[in-house]
Amino acid sequence: MLDTVMRILRALSGPDAGAPRIEPMFQALLSDRVAFTSQTVAGRGGVTADLVRVTVAGAAGRSRGGAAPTLGVLGRLGGVGARPARLGFVSDGDGAAAALALALEAATMAAQGDVLPGDLVVSTHICPRAPVVEHRPVPFMGSPLAMAQTNDWDMRPEMEALLSIDTTKGNRVMNHRGIAITPTAKEGYVLKASPDLLDVYEAVCGIPPRVLAITTQDILPYGTGIDHLNSLMQPATATTAPVVGLAITTETAVAGSQPNASHEVDIALAARFALEVACRFGAGHLAFYDADEYARIVATFGSLAHLMRAPQAT
Repeated sequence: MLDTVMRILRALSGPDAGAPRIEPMFQALLSDRVAFTSQTVAGRGGVTADLVRVTVAGAAGRSRGGAAPTLGVLGRLGGVGARPARLGFVSDGDGAAAALALALEAATMAAQGDVLPGDLVVSTHICPRAPVVEHRPVPFMGSPLAMAQTNDWDMRPEMEALLSIDTTKGNRVMNHRGIAITPTAKEGYVLKASPDLLDVYEAVCGIPPRVLAITTQDILPYGTGIDHLNSLMQPATATTAPVVGLAITTETAVAGSQPNASHEVDIALAARFALEVACRFGAGHLAFYDADEYARIVATFGSLAHLMRAPQAT
């Protein structure tokens, strides 16, 4: 996986980063099991971004008429670069790099005969010229795309559970270098951390699980002026499927706009975690949440799905 990450990072590090730099890696792997799709869209201030999606059909996946569930993995970010303010690949791009490395590794495995049990859908966007946004304790990366644009591309109805990968270094909440997972978010509720995902963490990382504390604020839609940890949990505002954040973290607060701050081994760790989740989820050996317990919560306290919608201006 580390070799795969290095290939992806080389493609994303230049000012010409985009789908044309990524697609050739998949060309030899494209088949009836692997599909690569991209689209260039105009964002704010005339800046463009390439939307990228890779689908890898599973041996018993829905796309083949099978019963294995479909996992969605999203690489969340503002941009892989902050030109002209910063040169090179910035820390904020780690989520995109991890997601694309996962896609390339899964496609390679499929070509070699190691086919995942369920379908895998990986989505992200690539922009080497995203804006820098002032934020405490360190500056954030903005995005040329509105959250609605990103969600429209990333969210696919076939996704039955989602991992959202995002650089989550600009905070004082998680002081650990590596990765952390969040509790599961579903339709306005922050549920307990999935025991199955904690098992994957221990197996893949070899250390006790790091669980990133999220709040109701983090699963509210953007555009309300309410503070969010980052965009890690924004997918939870656009789907009824359970969402878990996979955060790439550091011990100190590091700006998303900081070049030369990405740790290749940590990106590979996130991709390996996501790959193991895909294997177990598709095989029916992993649940993102307890469906019976969630049903009791909703029956007792009612739906919180209204929290997924931004209030209309009056």
